[in-house]
Amino acid sequence: MKEYLDLVKYVLANGQQRKSRTGTDTISVFGYHYKIDLTKGFPLLTTKKVNFGAVIHELLWYLTGDTHIRNLREHTKIWDAWTSAEKNWEVGNLYGHQWVKWEQYLEDPKTHEIKLNYINQIQEVINLIKSNHNDRRMVVTAWNPSDLYTPKDHPKHPGLPSCHSMFMFYVSNDNKLNCHLTQRSADIMLGVPFNIACYSTLTQMIASECGLAGVGEFSHYLNDAHIYVNHIDGAKEQVTRTPGSRPTLTIAKKPFWDLKFEDFVLTDYTPQAPIKFPIAV
Repeated sequence: MKEYLDLVKYVLANGQQRKSRTGTDTISVFGYHYKIDLTKGFPLLTTKKVNFGAVIHELLWYLTGDTHIRNLREHTKIWDAWTSAEKNWEVGNLYGHQWVKWEQYLEDPKTHEIKLNYINQIQEVINLIKSNHNDRRMVVTAWNPSDLYTPKDHPKHPGLPSCHSMFMFYVSNDNKLNCHLTQRSADIMLGVPFNIACYSTLTQMIASECGLAGVGEFSHYLNDAHIYVNHIDGAKEQVTRTPGSRPTLTIAKKPFWDLKFEDFVLTDYTPQAPIKFPIAV
């Protein structure tokens, strides 16, 4: 996609070299925003091969609310770097847990007993879209300070503080669903292609569940938009490639929470050769 390649070119041209907690420096810019028209096809990169199966397995893992990757690891190892067998593959309260099992502690005003309640933010968004297209509170956040600032050895402490920290939806007057993602930290060469595909898929799933006409735009704001220095050569290679036609994603007509991996079918995806980018943890 041109929008993605423009981002890569911009950071290559304007990025400042900065130290990183991973020990690998980055070149980084502050604040970058772009939009992708989802009506022109599914936005999976064609200038390099992206493992779409891993995207779907990861998204469905998020939607379970699991705080471990024991089941996810049967399909993809993309989260292995942030936990281990010694930790029983636990990753703490991050993305999916916050999306669908946000913990709310309520005091009974009569007994003063404290009870735990779970909030499914995704279902709340679906309810709002179905009840009021113009609602401006269709927001999901994965940034939970009460978990983030627990001791690092506490089970709730997230293995990786949520990079894609908040997203929201907007139903336009043509009855199409638009999604905006705010990302605090963006690994452009490895993470962002997955983020684009993940949230575009989720938008399509919700649009179908809510009986909307389809999808509109994916809007993406990156606060710290960076390329790791050991990714620069690969980034330069990628921007020399010409994007091809976008593929098509077809999702089975099933209730949102019943969707399984086999219900997602990608067609006409003809990417160019993979480019290897080492992960920084």
